[in-house]
Amino acid sequence: MLIISKKYDLVLKWKHLLLGALFIFIDLMIYIFIGLILMNYEDFYDESEGEYWTWASMTSLEKAAYLGLHIWYLINLVVIGYLIYQLIKRIKKHTGQQ
Repeated sequence: MLIISKKYDLVLKWKHLLLGALFIFIDLMIYIFIGLILMNYEDFYDESEGEYWTWASMTSLEKAAYLGLHIWYLINLVVIGYLIYQLIKRIKKHTGQQ
């Protein structure tokens, strides 16, 4: 019974590692996608449309990418904060502090 439990724990650890790697990969792909849209803005910026990085000089896609980037920053900060909270909670549980 103990051997099965250890194998199950090992499978769960690999599963968690693979899920974590997948989430990091997806996160990076979203940053790359948003970055490519914003690079398009930089490459085709026209001074006659307004000052650099103002709403007037951006298309609707570039505005959405700009807002999406800041929203994605916020989502990442919340997730990192949650992971740190869970880690501290787990450490306190294992050290016997409440």
